[in-house]
Amino acid sequence: MNLAGGIVAAIVALLVIITVLRSVRIVPQARARNVERFGRYRKTLEPGMNFIIPAIDRVKKEIDLREQVVSFTGSPVITEDNVGVLIDTVLFFQVTDPRAADYEIVNYIQAIEQLTATMLRSVIGSMDLEETLTSRDKINNALRGVLDDASGKWGIRVTRVEIKAIEPPKSVKEAMEKQLRAEREKRAAILTAEGLRQSKILTAEGEKQSAILSAEGAKQSSILRAEGQAQAIAAVFQAVHDNDPDPKLLAYQYLQTLPQLAQGAGNTFWVIPSEVTTALRSVASAFGGGDATPAANTAPALPKTEAKTTEPPAVPASGSAANGPASTPALDPAPATPAPGTPSADALNAMLAVAMPGNGVGPLGPIDQPGTEAEAAAAPQDGDPSSANGS
Repeated sequence: MNLAGGIVAAIVALLVIITVLRSVRIVPQARARNVERFGRYRKTLEPGMNFIIPAIDRVKKEIDLREQVVSFTGSPVITEDNVGVLIDTVLFFQVTDPRAADYEIVNYIQAIEQLTATMLRSVIGSMDLEETLTSRDKINNALRGVLDDASGKWGIRVTRVEIKAIEPPKSVKEAMEKQLRAEREKRAAILTAEGLRQSKILTAEGEKQSAILSAEGAKQSSILRAEGQAQAIAAVFQAVHDNDPDPKLLAYQYLQTLPQLAQGAGNTFWVIPSEVTTALRSVASAFGGGDATPAANTAPALPKTEAKTTEPPAVPASGSAANGPASTPALDPAPATPAPGTPSADALNAMLAVAMPGNGVGPLGPIDQPGTEAEAAAAPQDGDPSSANGS
């Protein structure tokens, strides 16, 4: 009896232990499990330790309450301009109601995938290819709004939808590459032309400014040079008037400028001005003594040749016409004497040699003095016997 009683007690204790172990359920954090009693939903087990009635309550599989990521690849979509593209999407969702996710839909992952493909066809079908490629944010927002509304009753919240990739056909890719290459070449040509244009404009502006500054510099230089010359002339003029020079000094200064006339390697012919004789005479009179007359204060001219004239012979009253007019003998002019203060030819030649050394100017010829035989010979004679006899 004792042995049989011990065995029964042990069996009862074992059954109690097994029942206690089966009645305790530990749920991890961010997980949930639904409990059914006699096939009907009873409750949802929260994270931590939970107790159930064994053989009466049935605990279903765990449901993850964390945010999940699902990628859907290769969804074929046709755009508004009839171009077929393949779109890869990434979906972020989270189970907010374990009971609805377990009892409202059989497989919410498959349901979300199909709903995403349907909404992509609806949204992309109203856009052309270019707008589809450039409006990803618009597509993402449209898909997220529609999926969130549709999956709300399933106990699921769609947090984010992203377009992972859009694959157009190969022919469209080649056309897009050509268009992109042409667009880049166009932009490069435009930028090159703009650069050349700006370069030419800047170069022209620089040349313009340089020319303006050069002209301004030349203008200022000419003005300053003219002002300097004007001041120099005014100073010289004032000095001349203050010192009151006599004509002899002016004549000497005039002679000092004569060598400048003969400067230059190509000067082979030089004409002596007519005023040089007057200047030389004034200088000679200044250095020769007091023979100069008061008239020398005003640049006197060289005296002209004086020639004596004779009255024509009287014609006899009883002369015969056949005999012809009587020949008149030429009268010898009286020798004239030089005017006082007139320099000799040798003195003039010496002064010219000193004023113009090495210029190849030879000595002057004999200076014609008033009353010389040369002037007398050059003067026309009255009653030239060479004239023809009248008939």
